[in-house]
Amino acid sequence: MLLLLEQMQRSKQRAVYPQELVRCLTLHNLKLFVQYDAAQLFLSLWNLIKSQITDGQLADRLTTLYTIRVQEYLVCQKCSFETKRDSNMLTLPLPMFNSCSQRLKTLEDSLRCFFQPEQLTDSNMCLCEQCERKTPCLQGMRLTCLPHTLTLHLKRFYYRKSSWTQKISYSLPFPQSLDFNQILTQEQYHPDAKEKADWQYDLFGVVAHSGLASFGHYCAYIWSLTEGKWYCFNDSSVCQVSWDDVKCTYGNSHTRWGETAYLLVYMRKNPQ
Repeated sequence: MLLLLEQMQRSKQRAVYPQELVRCLTLHNLKLFVQYDAAQLFLSLWNLIKSQITDGQLADRLTTLYTIRVQEYLVCQKCSFETKRDSNMLTLPLPMFNSCSQRLKTLEDSLRCFFQPEQLTDSNMCLCEQCERKTPCLQGMRLTCLPHTLTLHLKRFYYRKSSWTQKISYSLPFPQSLDFNQILTQEQYHPDAKEKADWQYDLFGVVAHSGLASFGHYCAYIWSLTEGKWYCFNDSSVCQVSWDDVKCTYGNSHTRWGETAYLLVYMRKNPQ
């Protein structure tokens, strides 16, 4: 991958071809000629790169740039006994529907839904260590720390009972700027959360998918920090686009093959 990036910088050709990278990936059990989930491929590539970094401190610093830290909790509704566990994530997998199977209308709604606690009752009850029996519980997550570069994964692909995958194409608008202080309630972030004042982000990149769940095509929209412009990267074609062009990836349920945003990459405002 490093050689490919160097070739992209130095080559005078209109486009370079990633045969060597593709050949390398096949050695790590990534099959060719299949449509990969972009979020899954991102995690696979990240793990392969991290495993090859011999400088442990460098690997930790790079991980910190992308790692989202959360605290998972489970509260017994009988005795209020709470269990907690710290967890790390590289992406936030955001739902397209709420717990009542209703469509979420904005990215902010999806974020609120992700951190909304869930009531576990009846057959979903959990064992309470203090009650020593299964009881109704409240399960959820609290945000502890947000990274410099935040990756949000819109769960547009879902599995039906017939074991085939379907794509959700309806519109889900996302903003150019996000302020988590305005989105989450006090119960949805850890009281000891650090750098909470810096939880403000600007959109930096959009990975969009066109086609169906079983096959299709990905392209990327990237904001140039030096030029202050949006560009669309579509295989060997790179062209300048407007914010209105990026907004076309919001989705449209009436366009079966339409382009829809799948991964959203936000960068922290004014990082220290």
